[in-house]
Amino acid sequence: MNQQAMQNLTLFDLLARSWHRPSAITDAHFSADGTTIAFPSADGTVAIAAVADSEPPNMRIRVSGDLGQTTIRPREKPPVPLITTPQLAAGPIPVTAFGQSDFLLGGGAGDVLLLRADGSLGEPVLKLETAIVAIDHSVANGVTVATDGNKILLVRQGSQFALAHGATSPVSTVALSPGGDHLAFSAGDRLCVWVSGDETMLLDDFACAGQPVSIRWNGQSLLACALGADGFSLIDCASRRTDAVAGFPAPVRSVCWSGPANALVASGAFRIAAWVMDTPLLAGKLSCGALETGRARLFPVEALAAHPSKGLVAAGFANGQIVVAQIGMRDELIVRPAGGPVTTLAWSPDGSHLAAGDADGVAAIVTIAAQMFK
Repeated sequence: MNQQAMQNLTLFDLLARSWHRPSAITDAHFSADGTTIAFPSADGTVAIAAVADSEPPNMRIRVSGDLGQTTIRPREKPPVPLITTPQLAAGPIPVTAFGQSDFLLGGGAGDVLLLRADGSLGEPVLKLETAIVAIDHSVANGVTVATDGNKILLVRQGSQFALAHGATSPVSTVALSPGGDHLAFSAGDRLCVWVSGDETMLLDDFACAGQPVSIRWNGQSLLACALGADGFSLIDCASRRTDAVAGFPAPVRSVCWSGPANALVASGAFRIAAWVMDTPLLAGKLSCGALETGRARLFPVEALAAHPSKGLVAAGFANGQIVVAQIGMRDELIVRPAGGPVTTLAWSPDGSHLAAGDADGVAAIVTIAAQMFK
């Protein structure tokens, strides 16, 4: 590689393994043990990649003896090709981690299928009448939930039952709490919370300012719901308190919690929007507990992922830029300078790898060198 080509390399070129899929990447899920990642696409397929890298950045770092300058040499071999499933639906399909290294997929025929780490498909683990629109699984207690928009099936200890939810609008999103003993699902602008150990017990029912497009638990009682063009809602099941935050310049598609920073982070603004949770949001006031994070841009944040063990957040923008910032600080690391609009970001369980996908079909695993964040 000549000197000019070396100078044109970006941090993304040096740290990431990337692949180009025929359609947009809609999500990214690491397996529970962090050894495998699944990238569902808009064309109804899912691509599988092993997280292990034969040329990790740590092996390619060199520190010069005279100046102490650190450099990373480029990768010598292309990444191992992705393993791709057959088309399982006409559009994007839901995926969730299952067991230690496998996944569950929601198919277009109403089947929930096992996807093994080697890319092979198992027999259906449960069946609904029409295409699966949302699924979730709790590794903590083995509970699985799936919905086709009409029925909700919950599988626990080898037995399954249909939840008599009584929703009048189609169910669009489901999310199990971290311990797996509570289930939240959205139907229209309603958010319902059930105790998953008892199919007859409705814990509560909340009205949102819009229809939730994603639900994120923080512990067993606090939830954040991204509402698209309507901003986001914050719900405390214990106190039955709800707060709504609106007025974002772009739809809020992604919200996440940072335990290390004790913060809530949301997309939809021209910079990373974050709030410390020492003082909960009050009556939708954006200034309450706001944490200035990263730098403002001309393009809105589209996707977010909080680091599992550090007070860091990865943010992807509509212009394809991906940054990692410390929550509450302006400094940030530009991981990718440009590309297709970022659709999804996810950290591995150990925080060493950042998965990314965009609207142009690029799927990537960015391996963060240990020396970069201390």
